[in-house]
Amino acid sequence: MELKKISPAALLLVILAIALTLNFQNGKTEKIVIFHAGSLSVPIAEVSREFKKIRGIEIQAEASGSVEAIRKITDLGKKADIIAVADYSLCEKMLMPTYTEFCVLFAKNEIVLAYSKNSKYREKIDGSNWFDVLQKEDVKFGFSDPNADPCGYRTLFALKLADDYYGKRIFEELVEANSNIKSNGNLIIVPERIKTNEKIILRPKEVELTALLESGALDYIFTYKSVAMQHGLEFVKLPAEINLGSYEKLDYYDKVSVSIKNQSIRGGPIVYGVTVLKDSANKKAALEFLNFMLSKDGREIFERNYQETISPPKFLGSVPEELRGVLR
Repeated sequence: MELKKISPAALLLVILAIALTLNFQNGKTEKIVIFHAGSLSVPIAEVSREFKKIRGIEIQAEASGSVEAIRKITDLGKKADIIAVADYSLCEKMLMPTYTEFCVLFAKNEIVLAYSKNSKYREKIDGSNWFDVLQKEDVKFGFSDPNADPCGYRTLFALKLADDYYGKRIFEELVEANSNIKSNGNLIIVPERIKTNEKIILRPKEVELTALLESGALDYIFTYKSVAMQHGLEFVKLPAEINLGSYEKLDYYDKVSVSIKNQSIRGGPIVYGVTVLKDSANKKAALEFLNFMLSKDGREIFERNYQETISPPKFLGSVPEELRGVLR
């Protein structure tokens, strides 16, 4: 067909089709895929909305436990551009250097014991008796699966550290008596298939426990402070020697460790890590997103969602030149 015989409307459609093809080839219609810790769901969603307003790039964010998120890459061969985990050491141990060359340490948190208006003994619980309340026969509590989520094994750290802090056998009476998770001194041994009785409920990530708490199916959950505040939950603030939220208590936290699937993880302050993967299909756009997330504007989004940030962020490995401006 000769071009002069094409109607104006048809010609416009041809021009638009060509423009869309060129835009796609130039990366303007590409999307960024992010695998992230469940506790980052709220701030990541807001950062993604703001970034899309600026760049017009679609963001596909997928939440899970951090260990599970990494195994999507390493074991299942799934593709993502960015991965953000609740424990930066997982990035260091499981992704570097094969899957990425760097990790940015960008946020902090702490473990709390959250409850709702339906929780039994909520009027009596405080920082001095929470373990006694959890031991009551009619009380149910939950935490995330230690095999899939850092909040799960950090809960175990907190309960083990509580033994020394309070001078009681809290880990034995709350964990060992109600599950097949055991300890050998300060080493916590987590079986690949965890079994619990009706007193303890596990879920793959900590945010999945919130609905159970609010419905009254659970009385208390161990979760991150940011998650509790985002959902308007009341909580018991645990001592700094237990809650994994203080850099000053590093030597104290380091006394405990956990064995998960033949991998040993030591206790330490809660620090989040994020990276762009080597085989990212949209590396330029992914680095732009990460630059925005780590910028002053991005950090403000995290802070107003109760997620404390590290300013300036720290890093491990060889950080791309595109990020060096926000790391100073």
